[in-house]
Amino acid sequence: MAELKPPHRRTIEKRLGDLDLRQRAQRRGETKIEKATTPVPGSLSASRPLEIVQIDHTKADIFVVDEETREPIGRPWLTLAMDVFSRMVTGFYLTMEAPSRLSTSLCLLHSVYDKTAWLKARKIEEPWPVAGLPDRVHVDNGADFRSRTFKRGCENAGIAIDWRPPATPRFGGHIERLIGTQMGRLHLLPGTTFSNAQDLAEYDSKKHAALTLRELERYIALDIVGSYHQSIHSSLSRPPLAVWRDHEGEIPLRLPEDRLQFWVSFLPEQERTLRPTGIHLFDLRYWSPALSADVGRTERRLLVKYDPRDMSRVFVRRPSGNFVEARYADLTLAPISLHEALTARRTLREKGRREVDSRAVVRTALEQRKLVDEAVNRTAAARRGKAQPRLSDDLRVTGTLRGVDSSKPVPFVEDTE
Repeated sequence: MAELKPPHRRTIEKRLGDLDLRQRAQRRGETKIEKATTPVPGSLSASRPLEIVQIDHTKADIFVVDEETREPIGRPWLTLAMDVFSRMVTGFYLTMEAPSRLSTSLCLLHSVYDKTAWLKARKIEEPWPVAGLPDRVHVDNGADFRSRTFKRGCENAGIAIDWRPPATPRFGGHIERLIGTQMGRLHLLPGTTFSNAQDLAEYDSKKHAALTLRELERYIALDIVGSYHQSIHSSLSRPPLAVWRDHEGEIPLRLPEDRLQFWVSFLPEQERTLRPTGIHLFDLRYWSPALSADVGRTERRLLVKYDPRDMSRVFVRRPSGNFVEARYADLTLAPISLHEALTARRTLREKGRREVDSRAVVRTALEQRKLVDEAVNRTAAARRGKAQPRLSDDLRVTGTLRGVDSSKPVPFVEDTE
């Protein structure tokens, strides 16, 4: 064993002082130190409303429960869009699915169109005046932001896309701070996961989870329009709503020239063969008189666009290239969401049915929706066998609210008719 003389204290201090703190933090995964030691020259700024809108996703710091069993089903994903100039939230979308071109598109669609009917459907009285096409969207390099559907939709609408440089989250600082603010609000709710293990401690998030996805959606909307928009923003020294009101009349509202085309361009799509009985999609059948001229005259599969929140209609691209709206072939059927349709189909198949018809799918979905509405506010009763305390009015959802993947057409659906 070598008998080496211990190094002097000043030598050790000098060696430590020579270490690159940022590189050490990167190797150790110390994000706070890495952020504190990373230079951030320049800043993203805008000179007027809707010049730049940032969009990003985050996994919400909360567990939600199933609407039937009231058991925890996981943490949802939140997609947020924000106007850089006024810091107003321009729109959002909440879903259990991982970030995709669909969640991105639905968030952007929510951003562009008037939200009056959307708020009314959720019994929210506070205003949300943001509407209109942004000049640019500022996004990261996720696959959903690189999808052909998203790029084509933005190009057709005259929206430029700025992708942030890879591995540089600081370029999305505005939306990152907004996401942090929204997640902080969720830490006050039952079922929160907080933001780190130290805060979580012995708290059992799944055990305390109580809100369904539709209840959480309404809670977030209430917080955005009733708290965040109304509170003084640290960078503006004013509430975002006041800044928006001051400047919204300075530039003309820019909306899509063809609202139907804009709406359709961002929707998910599938290809289907046109049969004499119409278009068959997810065991639902659709028809439009405009398709009569194409029956038996084309062997090509037709592009079919659909809104997963309202499956009562689809948009079919004819061989001529024009889209036509096709409704349920059975006009007596009620609107349902894709989630409801797939759940109903699965339920019927589990019962051993070899064939599934549209009427059975919709009828089953409506019965399940009725069951869901009757089960709201019974989480504790379902899991602990005792009466559940009455939720506050802000957290209760009536039977008329259809939630995130809503079967009730949202404002921009109505505008396209």
